[in-house]
Amino acid sequence: MAVVLAGDIGGTKALLALAERDGDSVRILTETRYPSPEYPGLAPIVREFMGQAKTRVAAACFGVPGAVLSGTCTTPNLPWVVTEAGLAAETGLSPVRLINDFAAAAMGVLATSEEGIATLQEGEIVAEATKAVLGAGTGLGQAQLFWDGSRYRVNPTEGGHGGYAPVGEPQRELLAHLEKTHRPVSVERVVSGPGLVRIYRFLVERGVPTLPQVEARMAAEDPAAVIGELALAHADVACDQALDLFATAYGAEAGNLALRCLAVGGVYVAGGIAPKILPRLQESSFMAAFRNKGRMSELMKSIPVKVVLDPAAGLLGAALEACQIAASEDL
Repeated sequence: MAVVLAGDIGGTKALLALAERDGDSVRILTETRYPSPEYPGLAPIVREFMGQAKTRVAAACFGVPGAVLSGTCTTPNLPWVVTEAGLAAETGLSPVRLINDFAAAAMGVLATSEEGIATLQEGEIVAEATKAVLGAGTGLGQAQLFWDGSRYRVNPTEGGHGGYAPVGEPQRELLAHLEKTHRPVSVERVVSGPGLVRIYRFLVERGVPTLPQVEARMAAEDPAAVIGELALAHADVACDQALDLFATAYGAEAGNLALRCLAVGGVYVAGGIAPKILPRLQESSFMAAFRNKGRMSELMKSIPVKVVLDPAAGLLGAALEACQIAASEDL
């Protein structure tokens, strides 16, 4: 069975793995983590990994943080310019594919086990229909999985930079508040880790009470994680309300994406935040906002909505893409 090389590359870490096909999914054989900022580029990391692995690979695919255009990616959070041709020349690997890191996460939906998925709405999956994937983290990734007649392929997007569409008075006031410093206001200004912090500060400015120690913790820790933790424990009013408003905006955008690509194959919520706030997604207004689409509300009730819990989804997606590349090379 062909062994492939997969990578999930981020601004702080790079995960590289050898993998092989396992039915409809993939099996990770070995995995190593590297501190990406300590390397001048991706090629040195790959050479170091392959020097230790001492295994021939049939194909390689790397999910990289940035738009991939004509096989080239300029990474926004690293001083790297990565190209498929350059990476192949520097490492001796062939074929080599670069895909956006969220595109890899979207492909990972196809390789994630049932245990790595939580259901928010059962719905009715339509076979071979389009699937939509979105995920809030540092930003808001969005992608589509479409059936090409024989398998699913990923269509990456920059939908998170589309405009924020507020619903109801609190969200309209939030938009007006954000427009003081951000014009135009993209949806990821609200639905992201930094967006959750913006919502909290907006509410505090409006007079919603918060504990004095919250600011101290936010200064010393990840502020979005602090808000989420206190909100889930119902330990702070402003944090609690911020997470509710965040979940409402998140659910509405998930519904928007579902409508834009008619995702009757399912909507998958990925990214680093969703698994951490799963109880709030299950009990809050997330699904109500998802379904609140006027004349399309009945359709929205029929669409399956899932949360991807597996943190390795991006690596699994890159491995699956590499396996499919290897298979096509054998034809």
